[in-house]
Amino acid sequence: MHADFNCWVEECAALTQPDRIHLCDGSEEENQRLIEQMLDDKTLFALNQRHYPGCYLHRSHPNDVARVEHLTFICSEKRDDAGPTNNWMDPREAKAKVGELFGGCMRGRTMYVLPYMMGPPGSPLSKVGVQITDSPYVVASTRIMTRMGRVALEQLERDSVFIPGLHSIGQLDPHRRYILHFPEERLIWSFGSGYGGNALLGKKCFALRIASVMARDEGWMAEHMLILELEDPYGETVYFAAAFPSACGKTNLAMLVSPLEHEGYRVRTIGDDIAWMYIGEDGRLWAINPEAGFFGVVPGTSMKTNPNALISAKSNSLYTNVAISDDGLPWWEGHDDPPYEPLTDWKGRRPWSGEETAAHPNSRFTAPAKNCPSMSPRWQDPQGVPISGIIFGGRRIRTVPLVFESFNWQHGTFLGAAMASRTTNAAMGMTGVLRHDPMSMLPFCGYHMGDYWRHWLEMGRRLPNPPVIFHVNWFRQDADGNYLWPGFGENIRALIWMLGRIKRRAEAKETPIGYVPTLHSLHLEGLDIKPEVISQLLHVSPEEWHEELPDIEEFFKKIGSRVPSELWNELTSLRERLEHFRSMYP
Repeated sequence: MHADFNCWVEECAALTQPDRIHLCDGSEEENQRLIEQMLDDKTLFALNQRHYPGCYLHRSHPNDVARVEHLTFICSEKRDDAGPTNNWMDPREAKAKVGELFGGCMRGRTMYVLPYMMGPPGSPLSKVGVQITDSPYVVASTRIMTRMGRVALEQLERDSVFIPGLHSIGQLDPHRRYILHFPEERLIWSFGSGYGGNALLGKKCFALRIASVMARDEGWMAEHMLILELEDPYGETVYFAAAFPSACGKTNLAMLVSPLEHEGYRVRTIGDDIAWMYIGEDGRLWAINPEAGFFGVVPGTSMKTNPNALISAKSNSLYTNVAISDDGLPWWEGHDDPPYEPLTDWKGRRPWSGEETAAHPNSRFTAPAKNCPSMSPRWQDPQGVPISGIIFGGRRIRTVPLVFESFNWQHGTFLGAAMASRTTNAAMGMTGVLRHDPMSMLPFCGYHMGDYWRHWLEMGRRLPNPPVIFHVNWFRQDADGNYLWPGFGENIRALIWMLGRIKRRAEAKETPIGYVPTLHSLHLEGLDIKPEVISQLLHVSPEEWHEELPDIEEFFKKIGSRVPSELWNELTSLRERLEHFRSMYP
């Protein structure tokens, strides 16, 4: 066995003092033993095995249902390297403080050693992690979300490098809960939580916070982005990477079911959450999905909104904090069926009273990507796929049009840096608040946001053939609060326009914010929507955008002196274009 691997396991065992140590091989036999163990101790509850074969329900502690951004720290050697958007803790203080909590925390428990690989076997970007945990639920979830076990150990033998992570649920005490990242050491510590975003260290902790630092240092990109494949009637295929904050339609877009498939427009899935991207020998940006599963939000998911997600989670999947019927059928708000009677809610209370939601608003499914009917044949291609377009989007009720194109890479980087969205239940304590979330990386960038933007600009300068950058907004409303755009599968119509712009065959008009579709350049055949509504969706109000400028300026000032001058220049240029437009059309 690898010497550094052995040292890491021995170090963690000496600190946590488990009764037993188990090296996980990722086999089906091992998984079944763990499931039986969790069924016995009520960590899991079996769903109806006829309708949901291999599926189980997990109920987390009511105080442990989401990411805890206020308890998530970047422990860089220098405080300023973490930047103003991250919580910082001195690495020595962090190890002393949280190391004391880890001391003896696994007495009476089994310490599971999880070797896992992020990315397809053989990919130049794939990397190995080794997580230590005392949670069998984390083991079962990691087996779904990554390539866990022998395949990771084989990769480790070849390249000898891994990202170490130590996790314990502790006593699930929110006052003794910490998610720590040590970027210089490429190390992760997580204590006191069993929730996926805090406990599955391969996901946000490794694949984004630590990987973003690695990507900066090594010249690639680790982004909070879906990856999708769009095929047109001419047999051309293009690939998009897209960044959306939680609950802004990210998974729905990644698994979109095209209403225009009969015309030859088809979407396939590469990944729904994270993209690792590098510059290929051809000068294009290539992307892999480092994950092997989906960790999706359940409420609102139905056969109308995302049938592929439902099908993905119909077998060999874990549900967390949903409601359940007496015959083992899961239910949540937004389900296709009315509530089953009687119903046990996510806290285990039966019958559900109806006073609170039956499923937690941030309840989740963890499902194997191979279950998804829309997965592209190339989703595990070691080389990845070439990215022709990058999409930014958020939840905005006004100002931002349905879709528009940036002027160039630098302007597109500015759009990503300035994007804002209404927050959701994925982060505790901040629901329904409009906040800036640059590139959808605010909670996930492992270093100073200004340096992150500089890395984007540098990547653009190194790309002979950069992707075209777009911005979308599916959530624009009229004066009565009604959504103007039908969304869901109809979002392919915006993708078709973007494809046309990439191929330089779709029309657009230049506005102060970028290139917006002309009224007749969108593919709207078969869609029952009035021309005046389309005009409203595509309208760019100089007054409304002018109102945005002080907020963007204030946000950039918060980031501080490390904001690249190019982005300040873009803000100045936007102001000048808006003022010129207002003078031309008073």
